[in-house]
Amino acid sequence: MRLLMLYCTKFAYKTSVKGLEQVDELHESGQFENALVGFIHVEPDDEQRLSTVQTKLVKNLKWAARKNETNRIVLHSFAHLSEEKGDPELTKKIFDNAEERLKSAGYETAQTPFGYFLDIDVQAPGHSFARLFKEF
Repeated sequence: MRLLMLYCTKFAYKTSVKGLEQVDELHESGQFENALVGFIHVEPDDEQRLSTVQTKLVKNLKWAARKNETNRIVLHSFAHLSEEKGDPELTKKIFDNAEERLKSAGYETAQTPFGYFLDIDVQAPGHSFARLFKEF
């Protein structure tokens, strides 16, 4: 798994192009302020280490949120951090489990529409913990 985390004073999105045939047709937009956005890339071998990957994902997101003094976390599927991509069904399962675990820990958590390319508007400050990358 690869995880790019951006602390955003503003993160807004609008569905643009459907990227997966099996997802429902959506016309959705959303906006978050003072949120940590996790750009998450699931890889094929993550299925063999599912428990470890999910735990590390949640721990890294919680750590980065604390460093940026926010309790808002947005999960965004970003299959552009590596050449190999994980199975879409597995990816969605990981996202749903991470969202559930984060909410149980008291975080305001949301997901961007899965299976879509999005028009995004990002405003991110330039301090040391505002942009973080992890690979596990």
